[in-house]
Amino acid sequence: MQKPGLRFLFAHPAHFIALGFGSGLSPVAPGTAGTLAAWLLFPLLHRNFSDAGFLAFLLAAYVLGIFAVGRAGRALGVPDHKAIVWDEIVPFWLVLLMTPPGLLWQLAAFIWFRFFDITKPQPARWIDAHLKHGFGVMLDDLVAAGYTLLVLALFMVIFNG
Repeated sequence: MQKPGLRFLFAHPAHFIALGFGSGLSPVAPGTAGTLAAWLLFPLLHRNFSDAGFLAFLLAAYVLGIFAVGRAGRALGVPDHKAIVWDEIVPFWLVLLMTPPGLLWQLAAFIWFRFFDITKPQPARWIDAHLKHGFGVMLDDLVAAGYTLLVLALFMVIFNG
C-alpha cells in the first residue's frame, strides 16, 4: 500500500480528483476533511447552476468519480484508501442541494452524513464489503447520503410540521 503525498496527488488528474483536491491528504480524519471541503466548495459551485443544472453536474461528477476513484485505488493498492474522498464530496454536495437553507440544517446534514458514512448501515456495509472498485466506493457513500436525506426529512416533519 502506497502512502499518498503531494507527488501522488499531482501525478495524474484522477488522483487530484479522487483525493478531493488534496483534502484527502489530511493526516487526521481525511473523510471528514473531504466532507468539510465539499461543504466549503458547495456555495461557490452551486451559485453557477440552477438546481437542475447542479444535478446534471453532480451526475457528471459522480460518473467521473467512478473512474478517478478506481484509478487512484489501483495506484494506491487499496480500492477504498482513506485518502480517497471524492466518494464523500459528491454525495455530500447532493445532500447540501436538498438540505433546507440555514447553517444549522447544514451542520445537521454534515453530522448525519459523517455518521452514516462511518457506520455504514445496510446496504452500504454490503456494498463496501463486496464491491471493491470505483463504482462500489462511490455507491456506499451515496447510500449514506440517502440515509442522511431521510433523517433530515424526518426532522423537517417533526420541527416544521
